[in-house]
Amino acid sequence: MNALISSPAPHIHSGASGQRIMLDVILALLPVSIASVILFGLNALWVLVSCILGAVVSEFLFNLIAKKKQTIGDLSAVVTGLLLGLNLSTNVPLWQCVIGSAFSIVVVKCLFGGLGHNFANPAITGRVFMLLAFSSVAGGAMPVMVDAVSSATPLEQIAAGVTELPSLLDMFLGIRGGAVGETCILALLLGYVYLVCRKVISWYVPAIFVGSVFVLFLAFTGDFTIALYEILGGGLFLGAIFMATDYVTTPLNNRGKMVFALGCGIITFVIRHFFSYPEGVSFSILFMNILSPLVETWTAKKPLGGVKR
Repeated sequence: MNALISSPAPHIHSGASGQRIMLDVILALLPVSIASVILFGLNALWVLVSCILGAVVSEFLFNLIAKKKQTIGDLSAVVTGLLLGLNLSTNVPLWQCVIGSAFSIVVVKCLFGGLGHNFANPAITGRVFMLLAFSSVAGGAMPVMVDAVSSATPLEQIAAGVTELPSLLDMFLGIRGGAVGETCILALLLGYVYLVCRKVISWYVPAIFVGSVFVLFLAFTGDFTIALYEILGGGLFLGAIFMATDYVTTPLNNRGKMVFALGCGIITFVIRHFFSYPEGVSFSILFMNILSPLVETWTAKKPLGGVKR
């Protein structure tokens, strides 16, 4: 052997390549991507395309300038751009979409060594950056088939004490305000089933994340309907299925994954309920990404005869 080849997980014995996994994620995101264009019109498509192009071009240019091997073929930049775009509304200018994608790829991913070395999920971190940098990212847009003056999301309406909310069926199908990829729960669940069947993600991570938010709101409000609105509203399902299951930025062992998902659920509840902030999914995942190495250490099984630390 002349050289030792090192690469991010999964490794050769796993039976799956990183590119194959990224392709599975893209396929799982197709239903919600199609639903976003149906619900929000062509403006949603331009947001998604802008984010994807911004991510891919940023990674290409970084590798070119840094004289590194081109990595856009692993499709991770496409996944990052697509996820970021699905977390945005049609109210966000396209140039801001490009800047957010560039931040996600260059600052969060490439500067830390590329795929497998980033400390946090690039798409989530990019969205948090955009929330802090651009006022247009806050809130959401209304589907094109809804004739409404206000584009307030259901969570914003609940926080404001509005009683006339969209029906639970409309919440499930996506006929309400929000980011283009967070509203249609049906489409997100189709992607969830696909990823579980392909054994790309563990079924219990999204279940614990969403379930903990539901249980906490039910316990603190005593209102079953409000608890349902809280899990159907915002980007909870999108974040739980596609970002809280990221291989790189979450614990490797099963107990660690459970603790990570539970922590995301608790933080999301605290932000929404006690801080009167209508959304908390992005911040909860980012915070748990930072704590992920500690969670991995706390929950890792000790080898037989090993010394406890």
